[in-house]
Amino acid sequence: MKRQHRNSKFHNITGKAIALVGAFVLASSSLAGCGMTDRKIVFTTGFSDDEVFRIEDSVCSLQEAMVYLVNTQVGYENTFGSEIWKSETDSGTVEDRLKESVLAKLAQIKAMNLLAKENEITLDEAEENKAIAAAQEYYSSLTDSDIAAMKGVTEDDILQIMREQAIADKLYDYIIRDINPEISDDEARTITVEQLVIKTYEVDASGERIPLSETQKKTAYLRAKEAAAVLRSGESSFEEVSATYNESDESVLSFGKGEMEEVYEVAAFNLGTEEVSDIIETSEGYVIIKCISTFNREETEANKVKIVAKRKREVFGQQYDAFVGTLTKELNEPLWNSVELVSDANVRSSDFIEVYKKHFD
Repeated sequence: MKRQHRNSKFHNITGKAIALVGAFVLASSSLAGCGMTDRKIVFTTGFSDDEVFRIEDSVCSLQEAMVYLVNTQVGYENTFGSEIWKSETDSGTVEDRLKESVLAKLAQIKAMNLLAKENEITLDEAEENKAIAAAQEYYSSLTDSDIAAMKGVTEDDILQIMREQAIADKLYDYIIRDINPEISDDEARTITVEQLVIKTYEVDASGERIPLSETQKKTAYLRAKEAAAVLRSGESSFEEVSATYNESDESVLSFGKGEMEEVYEVAAFNLGTEEVSDIIETSEGYVIIKCISTFNREETEANKVKIVAKRKREVFGQQYDAFVGTLTKELNEPLWNSVELVSDANVRSSDFIEVYKKHFD
């Protein structure tokens, strides 16, 4: 299923951290989903000692990269601890994933600033003053350890980062300024269901799912049939049967169209209020669904906002992707490969984006 809200009974901290790193967005929420998916970076030489990459004539310095890397690292460690980074994923360590995400975000911001230049988008006097105030506030909060971890970053470096983030946001707002689609109740309809799940997988020590054997799956299916039979008998409520059989960490879900696994969604949206589905097989396991509400007004209105935001990202993404495909990109691979996460416990800066949002939101 696409959407599951777990209380981490069987997903350990490392698994959560990996997922969060994969979804990493340091820029403001308006930029989410506009990653630089077609970077076509050329590995080259001839960089200065502190140049991480170039996109056309725009350069990303090591100091800039470390501001993002340090803030994100510390932010995750505040939640998950410092042991997560060496854990392995399908595409390298969690540390590798974090570095890739930071590099992609920096490339995105640089490319957006180039596109803003083409559209003659700059900061006005009030916005420039906000950038200056944000840079001063953030830089004054840094300790000597923070500055050292960020390779001697200066207040001018921070001001440049604040400016570029603000211009990127302004570009996004400019491109999507006329996009305001009407979303019907049916398109955004959100329903609420209760589910009973018999899992067809186990979780190993690293948080990875291990499918059950065929014999184990048959046992799980028989247990689901048993639960379904009790429900049909009418002797126990859905809640009572769930208390005995349900293996999901969450029993009640609210969701809209396109948010769940297809087989789950089809079954759920075809139920009337208080109706119970047959057993359906999903990637989670064998599921029985009871419809609590076929229309949740509050959730539906919230879903309309999400759908509009998605449409805006799609419109922006089309123009952005076309522009990015024309750019020349060069990565200082030896320098970037040499960058490691900070191991100094005295480095505690994690609020760069919070300071930015305080001044620009």
